Amino acid sequence: MSLRFARPLAAPSRRLLAALVVLILPALASSPAFADGPFEPLTIASRSGRHTFQVEVMRDDAGRAQGLMFRRKMAPDRGMLFDFERTAPVAMWMKNTYLPLDMLFIRADGTVARIATDTEPLSTRTIPSGEPVLGVLELNAGTAARLGLHPGDKVEHPLFRGR
Repeated sequence: MSLRFARPLAAPSRRLLAALVVLILPALASSPAFADGPFEPLTIASRSGRHTFQVEVMRDDAGRAQGLMFRRKMAPDRGMLFDFERTAPVAMWMKNTYLPLDMLFIRADGTVARIATDTEPLSTRTIPSGEPVLGVLELNAGTAARLGLHPGDKVEHPLFRGR
């Protein structure tokens, strides 16, 4: 190893490094791994009350495949809603997903069919819907228990209107 690498960076080197950070950081922030938003309002009407979230909606194959992969955190009032475009049995997994999640499997009329709680990060084990659903809502693990959510609760979002 050269002594040159053991010394602090000289001023021109620091400026070059700063310029690289300025150029690279926006590209990283806009990559799918760091995407966050835009958000849409979603409400869950349950026996314990009305619970409002801001959710990202995945409406295409690429978005559904990416989901929350590579994210390291999610605000407590945020979530991700997967729109499968038609009612069918679905299965989710946690590959490359670092956040433990609660998954609400939602019928076309907006009622919660099933809740998978505290899913295992980075697992490739499939988590089935158990019946045909139109969407899946992913929330931070523990949210369903904390809010007292149950199958049969109603999810209010434009995806489930008029069905």
